[in-house]
Amino acid sequence: GDGDRNLIIGRGIFVTPSDSLALLAANAHLAPGYAAGLKGIARSMPTSAAADRVAEALGIGIYETPTGWKFFGNLLDAGLATICGEESAGTGSDHVREKDGLWAVLLWLNILAVRKQSVRDIVEAHWAEHGRNYYARHDYEAIETAAANDLVADLRNRLAALPGQAVAGLTIAAADDFAYLDPVDGSESAHQGIRVLFEGGSRAVFRLSGTGTSGATLRVYLERFEPDPARHGLATAEALAEVIAAAEALAGIRARTGRTQPDVIT
Repeated sequence: GDGDRNLIIGRGIFVTPSDSLALLAANAHLAPGYAAGLKGIARSMPTSAAADRVAEALGIGIYETPTGWKFFGNLLDAGLATICGEESAGTGSDHVREKDGLWAVLLWLNILAVRKQSVRDIVEAHWAEHGRNYYARHDYEAIETAAANDLVADLRNRLAALPGQAVAGLTIAAADDFAYLDPVDGSESAHQGIRVLFEGGSRAVFRLSGTGTSGATLRVYLERFEPDPARHGLATAEALAEVIAAAEALAGIRARTGRTQPDVIT
């Protein structure tokens, strides 16, 4: 590759790209280039809300965009956001209008040098302060296109009736088909993914992706917010078990696609 993406792995811990974005934003002021603070943070809609909690704590703007780096570019150029990122391991800032994995690693090294702590210690301290957003993406690849389209269409048709329903032990607080109004150029982007938000900060997001080689790829993004530090050491699959069950109950992935498990879990 060309170094545009990055993964952060410390001794005994993998930092999810969503957490990495939040951690970089929370600690960017430790690097000389960001000593004056951040103007705002931007993340793609499927990316976890960990960065939202940092933005709230810092008193700066948070922008939730569709998937696609072009949406970040407008925010960076307009001075609305300083740091941006996505769950697929792309992170960047307003120094260049593109994702920059080398920059992200160098900023991490700056933070490690100043704080003189391990990656694990920094991550766990961050969770203790802001809470932990457990997160995973389940990809179902090469699904028959008609079946994938029917699954999403059925979810979309039921959105209005979902709030208030209890599914797999979780209560749905809101549900929508994500749409974005660009605050810079006024352009509108509709049908960017089905969002189901549960009480307590958990959510499931369903998106069809065109990046597969055949058929359709269904991506299911699963997230659970956990504020209790005593529960920050759970295995991700255990922490997300209720959200996974709720996503299956809502979408009927097994019945509609014949798949009993995802092809890829990240």
